[in-house]
Amino acid sequence: MTKKNAFYAQSGGVTAVINASACGVIQTARKHSDKIGTVYAGRNGIIGALTEDLIDTNLESDEDIAGLLHTPSGGFGSCRFKLKGLEESKAEYERLIEVFKAHDIGYFFYNGGGDSADTCHKVSQLSEKMGYPIQAVHVPKTVDNDLPITDNCPGFGSVAKYIAVSTLEASFDVRSMAKTSTKIFVIEVMGRHAGWIAAAGGLVEDQNIPVVILFPEVEFDQEKFLAKVDEKVKEYGFCTIVVSEGVHWADGRFLAEQGTRDSFGHAQLGGAAPVVANIIKDALGYKFHWAVADYLQRAARHLSSKSDVEQAYALGKAGVEFALEGDNAIMPTVDRISDSPYEWKIGKAPLSEVANVEKMMPMDFITDDGFGITEKCKTYLLPLIEGEDYPPYENGLPKYVVLKNQSVEKKLPNFEI
Repeated sequence: MTKKNAFYAQSGGVTAVINASACGVIQTARKHSDKIGTVYAGRNGIIGALTEDLIDTNLESDEDIAGLLHTPSGGFGSCRFKLKGLEESKAEYERLIEVFKAHDIGYFFYNGGGDSADTCHKVSQLSEKMGYPIQAVHVPKTVDNDLPITDNCPGFGSVAKYIAVSTLEASFDVRSMAKTSTKIFVIEVMGRHAGWIAAAGGLVEDQNIPVVILFPEVEFDQEKFLAKVDEKVKEYGFCTIVVSEGVHWADGRFLAEQGTRDSFGHAQLGGAAPVVANIIKDALGYKFHWAVADYLQRAARHLSSKSDVEQAYALGKAGVEFALEGDNAIMPTVDRISDSPYEWKIGKAPLSEVANVEKMMPMDFITDDGFGITEKCKTYLLPLIEGEDYPPYENGLPKYVVLKNQSVEKKLPNFEI
């Protein structure tokens, strides 16, 4: 096998454990230095490849690369940039080939979610359609947990743990004050089309916490919702609502839609929590507080689940191993073997079956009234939030790694994107 260099990049919204996958990729590549030369990281995702803004990870110490395992967010920078089809964006694909040739890159590892899987799939076709040999492997990541085939997605388990813990602790607070003050607490979580993160809030029910969940999979029925909230308050004295950002009316309009679009063409959402809280206030008169978990939920490495960290690393490692075995256009997956004890193994899926496919919450994970989770859902979720994997602390704060991220000397003319 001819020795080639590798390109690795992070894409889309970052997570508490995406750097664990980076650690898995880089450490595994270093163990196979007879087959993989340098791992070049793209600064800010695929943009780094297009602009030839490459980071030489060989200049990072083994200790700092190991430190990625417990460091949140994207160590090399991420982006929201989706390559269009070959005919629409031929210049961009020709540019990728120029950069790959200039730096002798034969392996492409793209760490991201659904749109990133699509980008990786397109890159994997360069060999067939444009005559440049490249092996492209997608390393899965997304807090939304909406990639198909894999049991779960790295990043999700830690977000689920954060939301479950936050819902529990805030509910204890509200219960303390409910007699004379706040009776309603609303927490808004990520999830545009899939309610996996919101579902995690339902795990606190077993601690006698009244929770009402609003899923993107269930059309928002204001009358039924208010009746359910009123019922909970009258029974418990308070109620916690977990609302997914993607909750929508029967006509498809998001409760939180702003009327603007992001770079992928997705509707930009501006806050479902205050909308829901004010609906309750106007109809029932209950005093409320609301919060938006936003970046906090996906950046909380201090509360990551152990299984999430282990799987993120394992999938990065497997991506390199599959590439060395000759695989192209695939994604390593987590295959669940059993629920209790929780056991899993690494599998793989073709990118043609992953790209642009969203995995929604199964309806048998949602209670018949549409406001809670079933025992089957709890059986699925609980193993994913189990175990703690605390980062090292110094002076009372987590000690995270900041890489040198030294750029490689450019060999090509500038390229405008």
